[in-house]
Amino acid sequence: MMVNTVEYPKLRDIFGRLMFDRKVIKEKLNSEVYERLTAAMEGRNKLDAALADTVAMAMRDWALSNGATHWAHWFHPLTELTAEKHLAFTLPSPDGSPIDVFRGKDLIQGEPDASSFPSAGRRSTFEARGYSAWDSSSPAFIIKSAKGGTLCIPSVFLSYDGTPLDLKTPLLRALSAIEERSLKLLKMFGQRGVRSVRVTVGAEQEYFLLDRPRAQQRPDIRYCGRTLLGAPPAKDQKLDHHYMGAIPQRVLAYMDDVGRDLAELGVPIMTRHNEVARCQFEFAPLFSDANTACDQNQIVMETMRKLAQKHDLRLLFHEKPFAGMNGSGKHINISLMDNEGRNLLKATNNHRRNVIFLTFLSALVLGVSEYHSLLQAGVATAGNMFRLGGHEAPPSIMSVYLGQTLTDLLSRLDKSDLKLPDKEMLDIGLAKLPALTPYDCDRNRTSPIAFTGDKFEFRAPGSSQSIALPVTLFASIWAWGLERLTEMIEARTAQGAEPIDVALDAVKEAIKRGSRVLFEGDAYSREWHEDARHRGLIQAESTPEKIDLFLLPKNMEILEHLGVFKEPELKMLHEVRMDSFERALEIELSILYDMLWEGVLPAISKQLVLEKKSLSALDGMDFPEGAPWKKYIRDLGVFKASLIADAEKLAELKERLTTLNSRGRAELLVKEAVPLMEAIRAKSDAAELLISADIWPYPIYRSLLSLSV
Repeated sequence: MMVNTVEYPKLRDIFGRLMFDRKVIKEKLNSEVYERLTAAMEGRNKLDAALADTVAMAMRDWALSNGATHWAHWFHPLTELTAEKHLAFTLPSPDGSPIDVFRGKDLIQGEPDASSFPSAGRRSTFEARGYSAWDSSSPAFIIKSAKGGTLCIPSVFLSYDGTPLDLKTPLLRALSAIEERSLKLLKMFGQRGVRSVRVTVGAEQEYFLLDRPRAQQRPDIRYCGRTLLGAPPAKDQKLDHHYMGAIPQRVLAYMDDVGRDLAELGVPIMTRHNEVARCQFEFAPLFSDANTACDQNQIVMETMRKLAQKHDLRLLFHEKPFAGMNGSGKHINISLMDNEGRNLLKATNNHRRNVIFLTFLSALVLGVSEYHSLLQAGVATAGNMFRLGGHEAPPSIMSVYLGQTLTDLLSRLDKSDLKLPDKEMLDIGLAKLPALTPYDCDRNRTSPIAFTGDKFEFRAPGSSQSIALPVTLFASIWAWGLERLTEMIEARTAQGAEPIDVALDAVKEAIKRGSRVLFEGDAYSREWHEDARHRGLIQAESTPEKIDLFLLPKNMEILEHLGVFKEPELKMLHEVRMDSFERALEIELSILYDMLWEGVLPAISKQLVLEKKSLSALDGMDFPEGAPWKKYIRDLGVFKASLIADAEKLAELKERLTTLNSRGRAELLVKEAVPLMEAIRAKSDAAELLISADIWPYPIYRSLLSLSV
């Protein structure tokens, strides 16, 4: 029997093939145009019309040669997804013959309809005009389709009056704010050769994969992305055998396809592995500059969605698809790098470099201490409400873990001893195995923000989130911290002292003022939650309360000061995120109501009828009064009566929601709807265990959490 084999090109031969990056630009444009465009991409000058025409022609010819038939400005509206409006490259000329069109003004600016995107009422439906503008700092790319492809041009998205309606604009502002303050600080330290500082980001993407035909039989998975009902299986993650285990062949084939498509788009997937829960996995890309990383994470998610269908899989990005099991996060690794390739969070045994390292590190600690509520607001979503605080997800209370080595180093600042301890090799005791080089710090899985060697890992964002907003807020509070450190150093150098000599005093002051967020222990513990309250760390209880933290006067003031959000823009973001939270829960409420009446209650009735027939076969037989099947039938009847009553409560809640304003709906959903839905789930799950598998209307966990063909 012949086995058909397909030979695929090596990844190195196709890497970046569909990306209009600097390498392609250099090939397509002469050196003068290339230098002018590079200067525009780096923000050193403006892109003029003549240059735009030249670049547009080169980009068009490149896209057409790679099979593209359309082009689109590709942007990130406040929905946290991406948007695109395709326009054709090839159009008829006046005499009817086809011509290829794409001009500089098309490249620079587009006009998508802005009336249907979230704007918190800033735009009426009849006020439709919006602008998209090319972000030349992020490379264009081609998304292939079955019979062609689309050139996607990363862009910002603005309302007619110039108000940003996207997540990229505030991100670019925040990155500019932190670069400006970083450069000022580095120049004070004598780093005159540094021309730029960029935020580097790597976002770990967790996700679940299910068999699509089975998953699509469940309305909750189809419309909510998570299970609203479902009794836990006997074998879930109790044995801890899934984490980093052998990847199932069906999933491996999917991962190979995702990795190959992403390689063509210039997105390198560094790691892939099983996560802790059954059917849970992770991708992690290579670090890149923050703006590109945010675009690439959106590309990763879209590519994963597209290929999941091809492999007959159902992809779940929801933060908590299954009760009682690990949820999915999006751990964002963040650092700073100068144009000479130095990581500013890299500790060494060089005194001067370590002073700079500690200054940047303490600036982040100070920023988190003062504006931790912004980070809490930035990860407050409907999905994260069910994830944060359990099963390896950090609590929403923001704290920073530095590790023992750094903590000890900071305690020795009075002695001006910045030498890191020499690392002893870890000898395993087996001659055949090499000795290991240990890291300077352990990992604390319960900490929302952990220093992990040469970067901070922000572990609170949810799997379904765009990383743009969390990175924007993280960079903003870091920029504020750098500004404060610079002021402290300037105050101490007024009498002529060298900045490098007095910087440690500023570091000590920053650590002292920021110490309330430093915590090395178990952030799940009740003791820490009590301690955090005494330290004055905000502990907003509900998701609406966390979203409201955007509107704290100090938060609005600092973001406006940094030029990241104007007050009306932040209020718009607040309303959009509150509305998104409400809509997600309202959909879940409606789907649960339908699942009760269409599936659960009829299943209980069928089981009762089946048991009645079984009992009739026992007529004339003498059994004790307390026969177990009578209790069993009574339990089924009690479950049905109780669930009918709960379904009526759901209907009444849905009616009350229509009479309330936005904030009132959010409160009602959190205080009444969510507890009621959890109570319904508990009863339904208990009933599921009493009902025959062929009667129960939905695939159960045991079936869902299996990827066997």
